[in-house]
Amino acid sequence: MIDLRSDTVTKPTPAMKQAMFDADVGDDMMGEDPTVNRLETMVAEMLGKEAAVFACSGTQSNQMGVRVNCVPGDELLINDTGHIGIFEAGGPAVLSGVTVRQLGAPKGMLSIDDLIWQPRVSDQHFCRTRLVCLENTTNIAGGFVYPLEQMQQVAGWAADNDLRMHLDGARFFNAVVAAGYSAAEMAACFDTISICFSKGLGCPMGSVLVGTAKDMQLARRVRKMLGGALRQSGIVAAAAIYALKNNVDRLQQDHDNATLLATKLAAIDGIDACPDATESNLVFFEINAEPGTAVQLAAALKERGVRMGPMGGQRMRAATHLDISEQDILTAADAVRTCVEKGFADQELVGSGPYSK
Repeated sequence: MIDLRSDTVTKPTPAMKQAMFDADVGDDMMGEDPTVNRLETMVAEMLGKEAAVFACSGTQSNQMGVRVNCVPGDELLINDTGHIGIFEAGGPAVLSGVTVRQLGAPKGMLSIDDLIWQPRVSDQHFCRTRLVCLENTTNIAGGFVYPLEQMQQVAGWAADNDLRMHLDGARFFNAVVAAGYSAAEMAACFDTISICFSKGLGCPMGSVLVGTAKDMQLARRVRKMLGGALRQSGIVAAAAIYALKNNVDRLQQDHDNATLLATKLAAIDGIDACPDATESNLVFFEINAEPGTAVQLAAALKERGVRMGPMGGQRMRAATHLDISEQDILTAADAVRTCVEKGFADQELVGSGPYSK
């Protein structure tokens, strides 16, 4: 099966499994897991920050970031396709008492023009606008990559308005590789940064929140409250260390494969895809074949050994990753062509999307 639903479906390589097997471990909640401690120091230094806290998932580290930056009754601003706002089960409200205000932005990337009139005035009737959340790369907005200058401009504006900045960096290193700026340059724009290890980096689980030592002390307390205090978690932290050493530069292969897939899809009558709009490892395309929906195409593709993510309506998403080869891309594109040419409207509906991860 060629699985393009998400880069979360990757399997650990034998070398990563060996690193996990060899990991020195201890009780992380007591601060005694040497591999977790090594990972946290490594990531903090890489991003030019003071400290980091290992977490179970990107959703958990994002919610730790919200809680660190806000108090109950505060409000965060985010683009209307942002994962924190729509794919984390209402976490800001449930876990932190924080209101989410979603703003439209081109390509899912907020600019000063989108934000400038949004902070609420200081008045007892209003919640306090406190946090700006950006997502890089953007997820369902299209897998786009923020220009460094745009993040710097938003960060400067936020500082001038006494607002905090959080980055949902689920695909942080995809952005680094695609844009060519450094991890530290991007991180300098934010008070807290969440990074996933279980997507393009190929780990079985894990994420990290990065920021000041004071903020990470609070984040560790929040992690405990959220049920994320871990014991011998060096086993999975070792996978993250391996990934940071071996799987960052190779992300360019995923980006190249994504562009190849978009190019092949764009050549199919009945499919709208744009290679020039494919900036990272996510490929979005529209079905124009009559009739037929994304869910039906996904079902037809599955029968042909290819899995893609229906995003609702006639929109599809494919995510390239380290378990996908160039030949897999060619095979997947041929499967789409066959489905469109033969028709797929009679497929039984197998789900409703969207696939969010």
